[in-house]
Amino acid sequence: MKKRGLKPTIFLMKNRRGVILVENIIFIILNILFIIILSLFLFRQGNGAVILEQSYAKNIAFLIDSAKPIMEIKLNMEDALNLAEKNGISRDDIVKISGNLVIVKLGEKSSYQYSFFNNVDATAYPDIYPEKNYIIKISGYK
Repeated sequence: MKKRGLKPTIFLMKNRRGVILVENIIFIILNILFIIILSLFLFRQGNGAVILEQSYAKNIAFLIDSAKPIMEIKLNMEDALNLAEKNGISRDDIVKISGNLVIVKLGEKSSYQYSFFNNVDATAYPDIYPEKNYIIKISGYK
């Protein structure tokens, strides 16, 4: 038996008024959550610590790879020293060379490490206080 005057679309649309509102609220909440997470990520990247850590670690590793034994390299790290001072990191803890790894730390929670291939004994230490340089000393082969 066919019911007269009633279309199937009327039955489907009858109870959907509240569903549209709930879907919109969930969509808005998810968008706000995404924007908050994105802004936190950009804020963390925006202070420059992560980018400078990567840049200096790679540059120091490449310098060590191309260096000869009994060589001393003076690297201007003014930007890194200023940022580390602002973040409460001491000058001695900014660059560490452990084995074949260069570790650069400019923030409390972040550090970046990069390996070098040259099998040399390398040490890194800050220059005297007024200078904003770091000295990388290549002693010889291991």
